Amino acid sequence: MQYYWLNKQNNDKLIIFFTGWSFDYKPFEFLNCENFDVLMFFDYNNTEIPQIPKYKEYFLISWSMGVFTAYLLKDKLPSFSKRIAVNGTPFPVDDEFGIPRKPFLLTLRHAAKGLEWKFYRNVFDTEQEFSRYIQASVERTIENRVQELNSLYERIKNTTVSYEHYYDRAIISKNDKIIPAANQINFWQNNAKTELLESGHFPYYNFKSWNEILCK
Repeated sequence: MQYYWLNKQNNDKLIIFFTGWSFDYKPFEFLNCENFDVLMFFDYNNTEIPQIPKYKEYFLISWSMGVFTAYLLKDKLPSFSKRIAVNGTPFPVDDEFGIPRKPFLLTLRHAAKGLEWKFYRNVFDTEQEFSRYIQASVERTIENRVQELNSLYERIKNTTVSYEHYYDRAIISKNDKIIPAANQINFWQNNAKTELLESGHFPYYNFKSWNEILCK
């Protein structure tokens, strides 16, 4: 796992952000950090996590495969004032609660080709959003991202998740082409307060700051 400080100004409050598969810090640099330090994790080829510095208050935002990964690591993470899941569940490959198994396996089989742009076209809701992403796209190699998906699937297959209440809120995009909104609702309706957005799998262009996400 890699990490990157989107903001480190010795503020009292820290947002920890677990991003989705194949992403890195680049597409998130536009979000205003305001009076938060923001530490993000990405590249889930392994789950080794560094020691997290001490802050007065912590907040968790996790997205897509990051929802699963953060939940796996919850015992190694600090106590959070808020824990928000964005377009993901702790059951990332699941016909009822996550990505249906058949399309996931197709994505896995053709990951290298899909990462040349097709996958990202499905991540974004509109051509305008996709064009905006291209201006600040991920910098990781395709090989690294393909290996990450294989590592994630091995972890998913070999992990038995017994969900206990953890996330407080779930933000769900109605037009999510990666993890069907219906599957997300199936899981979260009994496990967290849910909020629906008119957006695609990547909803962040709807926000100007991390605080907006926390307060949504």
